[in-house]
Amino acid sequence: MSNKRDTSNLKRVIVDFKKLTPEVLKLLVAAYPDGYDDRNIISFRNASGERIEAVEVLTEDTKYLVKISAKLEYTMENYDEDDYEDFEDDDPEAVAEPDPEDMAQDDDE
Repeated sequence: MSNKRDTSNLKRVIVDFKKLTPEVLKLLVAAYPDGYDDRNIISFRNASGERIEAVEVLTEDTKYLVKISAKLEYTMENYDEDDYEDFEDDDPEAVAEPDPEDMAQDDDE
């Protein structure tokens, strides 16, 4: 018997940064505590034929494919659970877009 979990019965959800919830962000940070790299990235084409790159995170019943972006990387690197304590886990408004100036400062370091 293999250790790999059968994920074929899971609901598949593609998540763009704008729809990222605190729950999925927390799962991502837990799954990739040091960030993700090329081995973790899944590429596929969406219904419009566009090439999408995403990282996968699983819950009991759902496979989330979170589209990767500079905003996602920055938000994961600067994750603080306390930032989300006033929000519901499934609130897509909770994860704010990072300030481009803050992201640029990180690049300079």
